[in-house]
Amino acid sequence: MPSVKFIEHNGKEHVVEGDNGDSLMVIATSNLVPGIDADCGGECSCATCHVLVDDAWMTKLAPISETEESMLDLNPDREPNSRLSCQIPLSDDLDGIVVNLPEFQY
Repeated sequence: MPSVKFIEHNGKEHVVEGDNGDSLMVIATSNLVPGIDADCGGECSCATCHVLVDDAWMTKLAPISETEESMLDLNPDREPNSRLSCQIPLSDDLDGIVVNLPEFQY
């Protein structure tokens, strides 16, 4: 089972396993990882599951969609490595992915 390392803004790490195909948002909320609000439940209609993907993993992700881009554009803390965790499905290729959680979700 592949794993994800979530790093809170304060540096606390949470390494959790997830099922292939589940979004990083679902994996975080199912494992009570703090810092992901997921207000829209994974519908890509808000930005409250914003994560900062470790640069080493960015090239392994599918390209960002126009909808995700639009949601991220509303976020004042957007960075070049910002993604919505609801739009990143876990796979064996992403086993061990590292994502940082921003201080605030908007």
